[in-house]
Amino acid sequence: QVQLVESGGGLVQAGGSLRLSCAASGLTFSSGVMAWFLQTPGKEREFVAAITRSSGSTNYADSVKGRFTISRDSAKNTVYLQMNSLKPEDTAVYYCAARYGHILEPRVVGYSYWGQGTQVTVSS
Repeated sequence: QVQLVESGGGLVQAGGSLRLSCAASGLTFSSGVMAWFLQTPGKEREFVAAITRSSGSTNYADSVKGRFTISRDSAKNTVYLQMNSLKPEDTAVYYCAARYGHILEPRVVGYSYWGQGTQVTVSS
């Protein structure tokens, strides 16, 4: 049974930084893609970043390029999202997701497994 557990969310002032973690268990494939999405009340879930578990190739939403960095620790089966220069509009629940294959899929429907989410709040 696949389980994704996010941590690291919290309250931070604009311009600050946070690092989110996603610990994965039960993944039986060495390849595959891990990703982060965000969701705000009343809106659809949005793609933030994705990384391949094998090669570490990455893909980012335009809104976070240059500010957020996705990385993985294969030994720990953990994916991270380093968020710098945070803005109030980054406030959202952030979800970790996983899928088979090598495509850095930006669509929600492309992911089979999801975590419960962690709240990030950026104050102005």
